[in-house]
Amino acid sequence: MRTSTPNARSTRGRWTRLGSAVAATATTAALVLAGLGTSAAQASATPETAGKTAKVTWTATPCATPKKKGELACDSVRVTGGVTAFQKQREASAAADASTPSGYGPSDLQNAYGLTSAAASKGSGETIAIVDAYDDPNAEADLATYRSYYGLAPCTTANGCFKKVGQTGSTTALPAADSGWSQEISLDLDMAGATCPQCKILLVEAKSPTMANLGTAVNEAVKLGAKFVSNSYGGSESSSDTSYDSSYFDHPGVAITVSAGDSAYGAEYPAASQYVTSVGGTTLSTASTSRGWTESVWKTSSTEGTGSGCSAYDAKPSWQTDTGCGKRMIADVSAVADPATGVSVYDSYGVTAGWYTFGGTSVSAPIIAGVYALAGTPSSGSYPARFPYENTSALNDVTSGTNGTCPTSYFCTAGAGYDGPTGWGTPQGVSAFTG
Repeated sequence: MRTSTPNARSTRGRWTRLGSAVAATATTAALVLAGLGTSAAQASATPETAGKTAKVTWTATPCATPKKKGELACDSVRVTGGVTAFQKQREASAAADASTPSGYGPSDLQNAYGLTSAAASKGSGETIAIVDAYDDPNAEADLATYRSYYGLAPCTTANGCFKKVGQTGSTTALPAADSGWSQEISLDLDMAGATCPQCKILLVEAKSPTMANLGTAVNEAVKLGAKFVSNSYGGSESSSDTSYDSSYFDHPGVAITVSAGDSAYGAEYPAASQYVTSVGGTTLSTASTSRGWTESVWKTSSTEGTGSGCSAYDAKPSWQTDTGCGKRMIADVSAVADPATGVSVYDSYGVTAGWYTFGGTSVSAPIIAGVYALAGTPSSGSYPARFPYENTSALNDVTSGTNGTCPTSYFCTAGAGYDGPTGWGTPQGVSAFTG
């Protein structure tokens, strides 16, 4: 797995906050102090670029850059300026501030993926686990603000919907707080709730972002009864991955989703695990079609976009039948990840409290976990990663875009049927996630 520090353009996790020239001027100092300000953000929030055509800019979430050798990185990015697809869709100006969401909300995501009816009637009694590193002290409060704004039912410790534990299951012995991973946690919690509003949410916090600690947190999530576990992190592959598979991810009857990565073409772990559903990323925009939406492969540059690729180590699962890769192929399915078509998230720990817009495959992984939860508890002994392969007609086939240059076309280029960047496609209701 990757242990080196990525450069600024190749970081997998980025999130951005939109704002007008006036708002950016007023908050630049605060953002810089919080580790969020960048030259790109400052340049984008000028009078010359304000308006409906302002290009969206973003920067890496702090947790997208490993602090120590052996640590994994989160897969999120934060918008710093410009006008998102959400704002263009609603003919909004670029004058959003921290009090105004500027990315897609629950109704947008549910509509785009045919989940409106299921989200209103399904998910009760199911638990989605979110696995991340370090503690977010404001996790429950920030989730409450998000759900209240969008009219979702409260999900709190008091009503039994929300629970936060450390990797050993303790509700009191929590890891140290970290503002970078707190932003990732807010994103993951909001996306799980946006997709499956009636689901319970279990946040399991690893004491550090190593595979050993994050894997221990995955095991704890399953031990505590979660049938759906979302993981928005990854790193370079290694010869140890097959042992990690058996130690942390081989959980029959549990849907485990993992971000495919944000560094464009190239395989990552644990997305390469044969036991998980690896989730790629798309650009999601409204369209004058019967669906009302269109998607393509998310790619910003040669070093940024959804991950994909043929694993160097992990065995090919029996249900994966593409012939160009002899081992595990990434990805299986996909969902929105492009920060320019990003999602709204509320966060307050270590940053100016308010609304931010995020992108990265950290968005798509918890969305797909939520879809699995809407589809119902997986059958005993099953590997839910195979479900989409058995129900390909119930997915939106993404047929355009590429995330890089590769030796075999479908490894990095979308086309009819299966391809690496988007797998079999994006949700079209819940049928492809049932089994």
